Amino acid sequence: MNVSEFDFELPESLIAQHPVEPRDASRLMVVDRNNGSIEHHTFRDLAALLKAGDVLVLNNTRVIPARLIGEKEGSQAKIEVLLLKRLELNVWEALIKPGKRLKVGQKVSFGKGMLRCELQDILENGNRKITFSYSGVFETILDQLGEMPLPPYITAQLEDQERYQTVYAKERGSVAAPTAGLHFTPELLGELKAKGVEIVEILLHVGLGTFRPVKVEDIQEHVMHSEYYRVEEAAAERINRAKLEGRRVIAVGTTAARTLESVGSQGKVIPGEGWTDIFIYPGYVFKIVDALLTNFHFPKSTLVMLVSALAGRELILKAYNLAVAEQYRFYSFGDAMFIR
Repeated sequence: MNVSEFDFELPESLIAQHPVEPRDASRLMVVDRNNGSIEHHTFRDLAALLKAGDVLVLNNTRVIPARLIGEKEGSQAKIEVLLLKRLELNVWEALIKPGKRLKVGQKVSFGKGMLRCELQDILENGNRKITFSYSGVFETILDQLGEMPLPPYITAQLEDQERYQTVYAKERGSVAAPTAGLHFTPELLGELKAKGVEIVEILLHVGLGTFRPVKVEDIQEHVMHSEYYRVEEAAAERINRAKLEGRRVIAVGTTAARTLESVGSQGKVIPGEGWTDIFIYPGYVFKIVDALLTNFHFPKSTLVMLVSALAGRELILKAYNLAVAEQYRFYSFGDAMFIR
């Protein structure tokens, strides 16, 4: 299957630079994969679109302020460090800009020495392995010195950093938000619960690899990044009960979907934790996920391939072309799609 089969024309003007207020005022395209119908709603209509017994699976990861701006020790040259993945207590995989300016063994200082890092190694994928030194609590220092790692296509400043977090974000560890969840408000979640929709939380720490383009023609040659996940036993039991009873399991976002499919076996969720690099594209048979809430994604991205696997490539491309024609907003701060 060729990457060009997942391409579509996207005007730059449709890339959302700011989130809408309130969160659930975003638009919601509803795509029915059984009859091919497409409807237009607002996200706050979700309670009317779901039914009692549906299970909504949320990814409760929290984005860390992963972008650090510092100075190379000895030269005062500006260095940007973007944290990608924690390897050990004070050891991280990171992106460094400009990468050529920092050699192995050289150090960067942040916040006038409050935090320092040393380049330990250049990894095979081009990322850097760095070690931090500091006094105090790393997370507290990171909150003081770090910036929210907004995707590069968002050029506007974000006044409220919490707007790049879901309202149910709990465990720190992501370097990008699970953006399908940004549309929920506490009030909407309360309305869903009152209706009898069961809400289950799982965890996947989102890495920047989610946004990396597919650089091979044959998508089967694409190598996915790995991300840490955890599914508690209680969460698995609730999802498995729903599957046994024939109730819908609805993943909120591609991160929740990838996690559920990573731990799914013969229609059952196996609790546990680990790293997943699952790549879902057309031909894949979903084991757990019955429906999906997601944003509108990049042309030719692995995320478009995932939604195409669930709804069919032709229907997804029809929906995306309609979204462009109807001026839907795309990407992280954009509108949403409900594939049912």
